[in-house]
Amino acid sequence: ERSEPNMGDYLDLLALGTVADVVPLERNNRILVHQGLARIRAGRCRPGIIALLEVAGRNPRRAQASDLGFTVGPRLNAAGRLDDMSLGIECLLTDDPGRARELAAELDQLNRDRRHIEDDMRQQAETLLEAVMLKESDLPWGLCLYDDSWHQGVIGIVASRIKERHHRPVIAFAPGDDGEIKGSARSIPGVHIRDVLDEVAAGSPGLLLKFGGHAMAAGLTLEAHRLDEFKELFNAVLHQRLDKDAFKAVIESDGEIAAEDMNLDLAYLVEQGGPWGQGFPEPVFHGEFDVIQHRQLQDKHWKLVVRPPGSNQVFDAIGFNLVRACPSPLPQRLLMAYQLDVNEFRGSINLQLRIAHMEAA
Repeated sequence: ERSEPNMGDYLDLLALGTVADVVPLERNNRILVHQGLARIRAGRCRPGIIALLEVAGRNPRRAQASDLGFTVGPRLNAAGRLDDMSLGIECLLTDDPGRARELAAELDQLNRDRRHIEDDMRQQAETLLEAVMLKESDLPWGLCLYDDSWHQGVIGIVASRIKERHHRPVIAFAPGDDGEIKGSARSIPGVHIRDVLDEVAAGSPGLLLKFGGHAMAAGLTLEAHRLDEFKELFNAVLHQRLDKDAFKAVIESDGEIAAEDMNLDLAYLVEQGGPWGQGFPEPVFHGEFDVIQHRQLQDKHWKLVVRPPGSNQVFDAIGFNLVRACPSPLPQRLLMAYQLDVNEFRGSINLQLRIAHMEAA
């Protein structure tokens, strides 16, 4: 008689897959991800998940859903983007902690390589944009970017980064086979990108060799010599569907926090309200802060020390990928949208503000 498997043994993988694939955290999924995270924190999970967290400097005993989405997921994906996905699969399947650490180190290096490629491609994309426009209002309704040196495994990430900066649909293309190019599309709320491509295909049969996707992301293939034709149709469809207000990014805030209430206890309470994720976003707060210290990290992140006006309290703050959006010199006072972060570094735990957006107050 065959024994039934204990499905609880798979909760760690279920949590990872749910969060990394950006599945909505509705009631049942939140329960399953919560239980999966509990197993990871207790060490009752695949050695590969522990190894991937540790190689990124994260403490598995304090793992959050964001660690699965922004730490473990990208390292596993880097294998498929740049090399061989079997590395990631083996890392998750092995029962040998030593082998898991070896594979995690390889995946971490691949992720570093992916970041370098992404940074180069993103800079090239911004250069392409600067060559065709003088200001934000000159941008087309949708951005189609192509370079024959770009890597297919990274164009989706580049499209996401450009979309975040310019808040409009973006398609990044890379060379394919036999004179074809492959595109990865990322969209904004209110623009169902797969439906847009469907309308383009209907307007010019044969232009798109294949395409598929959903509201916020899609993939497509066309012949390289028809890229300009596609750009024109793509923008025409977007022009019919949208008005310029669609390109105004909106950040919804859960309110301001009094300076005396900004502490680790509140950050822990927010953390315990998770798991946060798609369809169940982590609270975002806003407020004005005076900049006490600031420095750039890797020429793209801001590391700040800030103080609420009229307060003696100071807080560390980190703004990932915000240097280009808010370049130096920084104003003395900032209006920030931020999240509370329990930051653990070299055994020390402190409150850190994770900046989602900042501008002159």
